[in-house]
Amino acid sequence: MRFENGLERFLFNSRWLLAPFYVGLVLALALLLYHFVVEFFHFAVMIPRATEREVILGILALIDLSFTANLVLIVIFSGYENFVSKMEIKDHDRPDWMTKVDFGGLKQKLMTSIVAISAIEVLKGFMNIEKFDTDRLAWLVGIHGVFLGSLLIVVIADRISEPMKHPAETASGRARRKPHK
Repeated sequence: MRFENGLERFLFNSRWLLAPFYVGLVLALALLLYHFVVEFFHFAVMIPRATEREVILGILALIDLSFTANLVLIVIFSGYENFVSKMEIKDHDRPDWMTKVDFGGLKQKLMTSIVAISAIEVLKGFMNIEKFDTDRLAWLVGIHGVFLGSLLIVVIADRISEPMKHPAETASGRARRKPHK
């Protein structure tokens, strides 16, 4: 019994080995911010002589970086809270989604962000179509389709595996239908 308790305590505390990964992601977020600032500076400098298409492509590049930063932040907060420890911060400073995102929600948010990033890449390809060969554009569209399909599968799988809740447990007070066994 004593050995079992020690082993369980050791295994439980091993979750802290994930903390350096999240610190590394924070540093990667700082590097992404640096890249965003550099891109923004290049974009701002070229604005006076830019065509409408170049402006749109520049804005899409900044949006792409912003979506990627959001994705990293979601992984940092949700991963840390779900797998390491709850963050002891004031409730008013806490984004609402932090207390509501479980592992299934994290998967959906990640896939949604990846689909959004992929959609921007496809849009950039179409906006810059004269510089893209048809094979590369087809690959972009195909990969985007795979990401969309993957998101759909994740959502359906989570919906099917979601435990049935009593009406008092649901936010709206409505009961979910029980699946037939």
